[in-house]
Parts: sequence; C-alpha cells; structure tokens
Amino acid sequence: MNNAITADIATIGRINVVPAILQVICESTGLRFAAVARVSDNSWTACAVLDTLGFGLKVGGELDLTSTLCHEIRGTHRTIVIDKASEDELYCNHPTPRIYRFESYISVPVFRTDGSFFGTICAFDPQPAALKGSPIQPMMESFARLLSIQIESEENAQKTEQALQKERAMAELREQFIAVLGHDLRNPLFAITAGAELLTKRLPDEKSRTIAQHILTSGRRATQLVRDVLDFARGRLGNGITVNIQPCPDLGDALRHVASELQRVHPQRQISLHIGDLSGVNCDRERVSQLLSNLIANALTHGAQDQPVDVSAQIRDRAFVLGVHNVGAPIAPQVLAQLFQPFSHPLNDTVQSGLGLGLYIANQIALAHGGRMEVISSQEAGTLFSFRLPLDPDEAQATLPANP
Repeated sequence: MNNAITADIATIGRINVVPAILQVICESTGLRFAAVARVSDNSWTACAVLDTLGFGLKVGGELDLTSTLCHEIRGTHRTIVIDKASEDELYCNHPTPRIYRFESYISVPVFRTDGSFFGTICAFDPQPAALKGSPIQPMMESFARLLSIQIESEENAQKTEQALQKERAMAELREQFIAVLGHDLRNPLFAITAGAELLTKRLPDEKSRTIAQHILTSGRRATQLVRDVLDFARGRLGNGITVNIQPCPDLGDALRHVASELQRVHPQRQISLHIGDLSGVNCDRERVSQLLSNLIANALTHGAQDQPVDVSAQIRDRAFVLGVHNVGAPIAPQVLAQLFQPFSHPLNDTVQSGLGLGLYIANQIALAHGGRMEVISSQEAGTLFSFRLPLDPDEAQATLPANP
C-alpha cells in the first residue's frame, strides 16, 4: 500500500459523518455490508467498513481490483445497481457476483471536488433487494457528493495543521536562536571587553594602551550589535520586546547617565540636557534608557557635526515626553515612511556603521510600553524624535499592540 492511499484511509477515518452514512445505507437498503473504497489505477482498498454480514474485510483491506465492479465504475463514472445478480441481464454471467457471492449490489462513484476520481461508496448482500427505481440511488449519490466536500475540507484542515506544526517548529528554532545569541555570544564579548578595560588601566606604555582601547571599543560595538540583533529577534521573530513596567523615581538619573556615556564616547560633540520633574512615571527604566541611547546615537550620526544634540524629558499633558533634537539635513518624506522599519538607512551615499535597527528597536520599546514614537523633520527646525507615554495606565493599555 503506497503512502497516498494510506493518507486517504486516514482522511476518511477522520471524517465523523462516514460511519453514519454507512449506517443509513444499510438500514435503508437492508444490505448487510457497506464500505467506502479508495479505487486507484491498480488497487481497491477499504477506507471505512460496516460489516454485519461477516464478510471479513477490514479497514485497509484490499481486493483484486479486476475482480470488482468498482473497476468498471472507475472507467465509466456511472452508478451500478443490481437487485438480483443471478437474473440480471448484464451481470448474470459476470464473475464478480459469483466471486463475492452477492445478489443485491449498489455502488456509486466518489469524485474529489476537482473532478478527479477518488473511489466508491458500495454495498451488497447475498439476498436480493429492491434497489432499482427506489430513492436509494439518489440518496447514495448525494452521500457521495457530501463525502467529496468532506474529503476536501479534511485535507485542507490537515494542511493547516501541518503548517501550524511547521510554524511551531520554526518558533522553537527562533527561541533557540535567541538563546544562543543572548548567551553564547554576549558572554564571551563581556569577557573580551572586561579584559580590555582592565588592560587599558594597567598596561605601562601608550602604544599597548591604544591597542587595548581599540579592542575595548570594538568589543563594546560588537556587544551593541548583538544586543540590537537580539532585540530584533525578540520583536520581529519572537513574542515581542518585553518590558518590566514599575515606578521609576530615578528615571532622570538614568537618562543623565545615558547622555553622559555617549558624551564620553563623542567628546567632540555637545549633548545638551533638559530634564524636568519626572515623578509619577511608570516604565521599564533600562528599556527607556536603551531607547534614549538609540535616539541620541542616531542624532549624533545624522545631525550636524558642529551643532548640539538637545535631549529633553518632561511631564506634559498627562504624558511623559522624551525628545531628542538635532540640527541638520531634514529626513526625506520617502525615508520617513519606513523610518521605523528594521535595517533601514537614509537614502544617501554615507557609509553606515550600524545595522539600521536602532530606530526600529526604539519604536518597539515605545509600543511595548503602550506609548508611541513621533518624528518631525524640516530644514528650518531640524529633526525631533519624541517618545510619548501616557501616564494614565488605561490610555497606555489601549495603545498596546496585539500579540503577533
């Protein structure tokens, strides 16, 4: 038995209406054996059986195709009805009734919805029965059409289930990817940067310290890239960036620390801070700090090199508003449309050192909080990125994105 027929048997076995169809056929005709058969070019296989006759055929059982009348039905696509085979003009000398010892017989073809031949619904009994001209034939042909629809529905359901199982397997691979990225890469990078930082403080000569500083800078850059890709994997491939929202009485200090770190990395640039009273803000401090870091890094990269980057944080109109402003060339409208998409870069010839994930991750952090990112850019006013988080928990909850 080939795999296709095995699959067809399983399909028929999952269709709950099939046993009821066979039961109705037997009760309506008085015939004691009924079956749904898969009939191919070279085989007859029972997919479902109701046997009160003791014929002995089970599901999966096969008959010699050429010995059955279903072989003829496969060729003609026509129903066969016999009341008494021994007196029937067409079948009195036919070998099939003698082989299987029946007098009454009915078999209707079953087609798939695409018109291809599937098999038959058949029934027989050693005793004669008045089948011709009765409602039995149209009833069984209606059952055949119903079965055709049920077969397609079940096969579609199986395809959906297989696709779901494949997606679950892919989700497991994604989770493994995130785990490997988060553990197996970040840990050695931490060791590299920690070791390099120690060397910059202990090496005696300037040349060696410069090399150690280069290793430290590269290690920190690699760590940031891994962090960005990890957040991208969580936001795009996994269940989204997670946040731990709680009261943040030291949020202002955290934002100042972020700006101070970037100022040390870019000593030639000016980062101006305007942080107000942030009492009452509930957020994930580390994630908001990451959001600010990404926005400042973006402003330092794309803003005018001789102009300051202005950072503001305040409570305004019952919302926490965090803004980063820079002077420079405005963002083109076609770029604005995809600004928060992953791996996006401005459409210019400037070589970019990052992956283009910073603004995407900032936006994902904003959405995870129930807030939103906004951007205004013009030649006169420069570019302002703003993170707006409502202080009202109900308003913030209403803006949370649906689970992917």
